[in-house]
Amino acid sequence: MQRFPKLFSTFVANIFVMEKSQTNIITNNEQVIQLPKIYDERGNLSFIEGLNHIPFAIERVYWIYDVPGGEFRGSHAFREQEEFIVALSGSFDVILHDGKEERKYQLNRSYRGIYVPRMTWRRMENFSTNSLCLVLSSTRYEEEDYIRDFEEFIFLARQGKLSLPSEKKNAITLPPTDAFRTNRLDACQVFPLPKIHDPAGNLTALNNGTDVPFDVKRVFYIYDIPAGTTRGAHAHREAYQFIVAASSSFDLTLDDGHETRVVHLDRPFYGLLVVPGIWCRLENFSSAAVCMVLASDIYRKEDYICDYNEFLSLKQCK
Repeated sequence: MQRFPKLFSTFVANIFVMEKSQTNIITNNEQVIQLPKIYDERGNLSFIEGLNHIPFAIERVYWIYDVPGGEFRGSHAFREQEEFIVALSGSFDVILHDGKEERKYQLNRSYRGIYVPRMTWRRMENFSTNSLCLVLSSTRYEEEDYIRDFEEFIFLARQGKLSLPSEKKNAITLPPTDAFRTNRLDACQVFPLPKIHDPAGNLTALNNGTDVPFDVKRVFYIYDIPAGTTRGAHAHREAYQFIVAASSSFDLTLDDGHETRVVHLDRPFYGLLVVPGIWCRLENFSSAAVCMVLASDIYRKEDYICDYNEFLSLKQCK
């Protein structure tokens, strides 16, 4: 897996009305969380910010796709890791066990997810056709954090032996975001992503600072997109983005003020890095397309440039 260049960026759909989530998380109990949903005739958008809509900072993002009928995923617990699970498309059931009793939750909406605390046994089953599962995690992948034997989990839960020694990894430091004017299209690249093949469904996971070149502060996704729709048409001053066609396909037109380039995304294991100072437009969405974006910053209206003439002026192209 190649490392990323030292320049990064953000991309989001054109937002005119921003909804706030109904409530922030203040407990560590498992719960279904309603996410913000921005209604738009060009396709709806939902987003998740770490330490705002969910009670942890995002360290890893992964998604599960191509799950055959009758398969299940999971059947393990984590000593330290917390998770937030969303059905980006289709539906599936999440079965949770806290060491005392089992509960079942069905996920079938892109704007609703379930928070899974540490030391909770979980499995996912009853995947519908073309279902797409998004998971946000509080830690990077550590095999020793997994408990894969249910009897061991029950024993540890009852004994209260829950914690591992904490080892905080240093995040990669981002370069200064002052290259807005000088950034060019050659800094925007498509990267192959890790793909774990599994008969029960494939999985792609990204760790902060390694597989994605910044700490993910926000994840958002656009769905229910009508045919012929165009999204985006703006640039960012500082935010960084990594864009994935989580389902189906679409085109992105990139513009640095001097030249343009069209990038086609159609695989959930490829992603496009977009740097600050690049005007971006999305179009040619295929049926059931889901555009997922990992962003380096929370939503800040002042970071958006939505007027193309202003963009050219800031780039000193006119």
